Amino acid sequence: MAARLKEQYDTKLVPELMTKFGYQNRMQVPKLVKIVVNVGMGEMAHEKDLVEPLRDEIATITGQRPAVSKAKKAISAFKIREGVPVGYHVTLRKDRMYEFLDRLINFVMPRIRDFRGVSRHSFDQNGNYALGIKEQSIFSEIELDKLMRPHGMDICIVTTAKTTEEAMSLLEGFGMPFSKK
Repeated sequence: MAARLKEQYDTKLVPELMTKFGYQNRMQVPKLVKIVVNVGMGEMAHEKDLVEPLRDEIATITGQRPAVSKAKKAISAFKIREGVPVGYHVTLRKDRMYEFLDRLINFVMPRIRDFRGVSRHSFDQNGNYALGIKEQSIFSEIELDKLMRPHGMDICIVTTAKTTEEAMSLLEGFGMPFSKK
């Protein structure tokens, strides 16, 4: 069974975007490539008992086991040596990507207190969108009793869009709640 947003993209979004931007071919329509979820450990990197629960939390949220990000250089000011784990990242593709985006838009974002939409200015020049979340407790998969320490995460949505306008139309079609400004 295909993901709900994937079916919506194929049936509704592709024809809409073809008429809006005047594409001649269905392959010109922008699409999602991947979603990357990145979590930095920060102070938790020095506490060994917090590293594995953090990995399990990210696996629960994304449905995929995260890979370890290691320090490329030693930075003495932050007490980091080369090769020491400093974070986790997950790259979601295909059905898992669409399911994660569906949960993010329809279940997670409405749980954010005083939520007025995500910024319209977080696109890069290649049509990709970056989103920062301050606390992982807004995900319903997380058991609040087992939270060791609150942390944030970065979510990067990579598309094939050539412009910001195309990418914004694609994400709006999926239901991304952009702010009015």
